[in-house]
Amino acid sequence: MSDATVIFTDEDGNKEEYFVLEETKLNNIKYLLVSDADEGAQEANAIIMKDLSDETSDEAVYEMVGDGPELDALADIFALSLHDALPIYIIMARGAGL
Repeated sequence: MSDATVIFTDEDGNKEEYFVLEETKLNNIKYLLVSDADEGAQEANAIIMKDLSDETSDEAVYEMVGDGPELDALADIFALSLHDALPIYIIMARGAGL
């Protein structure tokens, strides 16, 4: 697991820190698999975030990937890349947001 963390700010200005588990690119778009708990935690929630950043922006802009073919493809990619490293289950809550 990576030691990298990111801080996401929601629409209301609330900040939450997440641990970056993995990252990948699909169709030239960067995606992060993040968790709300570090390596020592017994349970954690995993979220896939899509990079919507403008190349000229100083700050990254991400949104949570919702249900659908995009999520299915990314969940498979991340599950394969983490298969030997961690026993992670990606559970997506319908309508969940940051």
